[in-house]
Amino acid sequence: MVGLNNTGKGIMLEAIDATFAFASLHTDDPGTGGTSEVTGGTPAYARKALSWAAASGGTKSSDGPLVFDVPASTTIKFLGYWSLVSGGTFYGSRALDTNQTFATQGTYTVAAGDVDEVLT
Repeated sequence: MVGLNNTGKGIMLEAIDATFAFASLHTDDPGTGGTSEVTGGTPAYARKALSWAAASGGTKSSDGPLVFDVPASTTIKFLGYWSLVSGGTFYGSRALDTNQTFATQGTYTVAAGDVDEVLT
């Protein structure tokens, strides 16, 4: 066996509860610094607080849906993870399953579990 088993992954994943506290949406690959985060709109776009379920089987998912306000003329492509609601430390991202374009102001919902973190 090479790498961590699910028990080892679970121990590491439990550490993200207090660290990966907020999620963000991005219009392009945020790289290592969290660039291209969505801004603007009425109501205004804002990061959303994450609540995590217990790790199981080497994965960890969010407890509830996240509903983001997205301004008109915006295409979202990535979901990011942050320490704070504003500023803070950027921990990484994942590409959305599909890009979504908003011609008018709207909302984007990330369902419970869709922010899975898996260590491989």
